[in-house]
Amino acid sequence: MSTYPLLSFAIWIPIVAGVAVLATGSDRNAPLARMLALFGAIVSFLVTIPLWTSFDVANGGMQFVELKSWIPRFNINYHLGVDGISMLFVLLNAFITIIVVAAGWEVIKQKVAQYNAAFLIMSGLMNGIFASVDGVLFYVFFEASLIPLYLIIGVWGGPNRVYAAFKFFLYTLFGSLLLLLSLMYLFIHSGGSFSILEWHKLPIELGPQIWLFLAFLIAFAVKVPMWPVHTWLPDAHVEAPTGGSIVLAAIALKLGAYGFLRFSLPIAPDASHELSGLVVALSLIAVVYIGFVALVQEDMKKLVAYSSIAHMGFVTLGFFMFSSMGIEGALVQMVSHGFVSGAMFFCIGVMYDRLHSRQIADYGGVVNTMPKFAALFMLFSMANAGLPATSGFVGEFMIILGAVKFNFWVAFAAATSLIIGAAYTLWMYKRVIFGDVANDHVAELTDINKREFAILGVLAICTLWMGLYPQPFTEVMHASVNDLLRHVAISKIQ
Repeated sequence: MSTYPLLSFAIWIPIVAGVAVLATGSDRNAPLARMLALFGAIVSFLVTIPLWTSFDVANGGMQFVELKSWIPRFNINYHLGVDGISMLFVLLNAFITIIVVAAGWEVIKQKVAQYNAAFLIMSGLMNGIFASVDGVLFYVFFEASLIPLYLIIGVWGGPNRVYAAFKFFLYTLFGSLLLLLSLMYLFIHSGGSFSILEWHKLPIELGPQIWLFLAFLIAFAVKVPMWPVHTWLPDAHVEAPTGGSIVLAAIALKLGAYGFLRFSLPIAPDASHELSGLVVALSLIAVVYIGFVALVQEDMKKLVAYSSIAHMGFVTLGFFMFSSMGIEGALVQMVSHGFVSGAMFFCIGVMYDRLHSRQIADYGGVVNTMPKFAALFMLFSMANAGLPATSGFVGEFMIILGAVKFNFWVAFAAATSLIIGAAYTLWMYKRVIFGDVANDHVAELTDINKREFAILGVLAICTLWMGLYPQPFTEVMHASVNDLLRHVAISKIQ
């Protein structure tokens, strides 16, 4: 294991790079800002690679641990560590940051330095969320990550960007306040500790557990987002620039799901079992009902946004079946969704940059003018629908397999939703890509350039790699998932 503070590097290198990009100033220095941002994103990703190569897959506990006193009076520490669950998301986040910087290379022409700096700083803050083992440190990163995303939507978004950014901020801030109250309760109950790992061992009676669980549920459900607190997401996606939509879908939605694994299940295991039916019901509503909502969307971005809610419903369903198969399937689904949803939003962005419309009705016959793009877009659409040999299939298959053991009818409802997912994704693809050229605007479209092809090509490799050979991903998480299940199996009722 490396002796270098790799997690601190993963957090602070992108933040420092973001500040350096910000220092380039006005748009006169836009080329320098872009190059510096890309360099910072690549270095930030490279420092996370040893987390993967040096990771001990047999160890389910925290690795690469860093511990320094921060605020001694309240026993608050700069305490970092990753296990097989969180390490994957640090890598995914760093990887997606490169994609986002490259995606905005030619598209963003105003406030270029500020745009790229916001993504780099947000990348570091999100790595801090996944690596934090101290409750206050987690909360600081959790809250701070809202600010860059709020600015990205509010400054570089569409016509209703201020409304969408404000709605996003209000929803998530409300959930975060409940999280803060829970952390304060745990601090007092533990005798003055903010260590998340110590909270996992706390004996808590069922009544307080249920209140804690409900507070966590609301806080993290808003982030996922789960039905019925999902309404901010379609607005945010529609108004966000392409890079904002990629990060929002690929990383930001994972923060809430990650919170369930780090807080809800191990801290309140009895309440998790007691209220699992509620979460399973909400998850199935998200999977089935939101799938039907996606089916009638006329805006491509809105359709994929609702698709993300349905896919994240699979994730929360997998968590609350309390099985290794279900949780590992949910984690695979989260990583896969990072690749596939990021690619889907980038594909929509490619078309929007040319035609300045996201309406499905404005397209038709795109394959005739953009054949390379149509081929790659088909791969990601198939992955979004859960086609075997793509990453989208692996996680959903594992979750449904776990659901069969948990409850046949839950598995049946979840499996039925795959048909809905295929319907709305392929229905959109058919109307946009196939057929004769619909109008003069489509006839004038140009196929993807080298930069766009490189971005989609890399995402395609990731999607196929995970679909054909998921074992490296499941091996990394297996010991940590089993360790989590041991916590969930132990009753804390005194």
